[in-house]
Amino acid sequence: MANIGFRVYENVNRPEKELIEGFKGIQTANIGDCMNRMGAINGSIRQMNEKNILGPAYTVKVPSGDNLMIFLAVEKAQPGDVLVIDGEGCMDRALVGEILAKFAESKKLGGFLVDGCIRDSEILTEMDLPIFAKGTNPNGPYRNGPGEINVPVSIGGKVIHPGDIIIGDGDGVIVVKQEEAKELQRKAHEIEQKEVAIFENIANGKGLDLTWMYEKLKQEKCEFIK
Repeated sequence: MANIGFRVYENVNRPEKELIEGFKGIQTANIGDCMNRMGAINGSIRQMNEKNILGPAYTVKVPSGDNLMIFLAVEKAQPGDVLVIDGEGCMDRALVGEILAKFAESKKLGGFLVDGCIRDSEILTEMDLPIFAKGTNPNGPYRNGPGEINVPVSIGGKVIHPGDIIIGDGDGVIVVKQEEAKELQRKAHEIEQKEVAIFENIANGKGLDLTWMYEKLKQEKCEFIK
């Protein structure tokens, strides 16, 4: 019988490097707008060291406060992989600290996305390795297991599958399926071009076209009282 809850799936359908790099320099806000504003995980998980994250998801599901399988995931992940850790949102103890972070950096991984806490934060914030997490806690984790690697995980209201593209900046994290990536890149670039024109009009004193706003106010029968 399968050992449910203590399994490692070793094959990951990673996107092509060119597909991933197509998101470089694109703001998560613009990508999210192209996804009907439904593509981001919630704001409980934030950027911890001002380093943007971009890469394929290498997922890990662990029990609350236990990081045994995270060590194995770092060992088995490939350069560029983003360790996406479903730690059940535990705030009582850290799942990633200096040892794991430096191990991951030595393997040239793409960073950590942790639904839980980190520690050694003063050191981690000075590293080049991108780290997104829910918070910090000096309590260390247990190392007993179980856990699963490369299974679908749920983080911040989003289901993330191995190989999904993870894009994160100061605003938060967007999750993109491989088959939707090229279309989203095209749409996001179109938004960027439109915004350039908008910002130029504002800078040149032409203001902002608020026709849409007045139409909405009229529709709602908004009263202007003097």
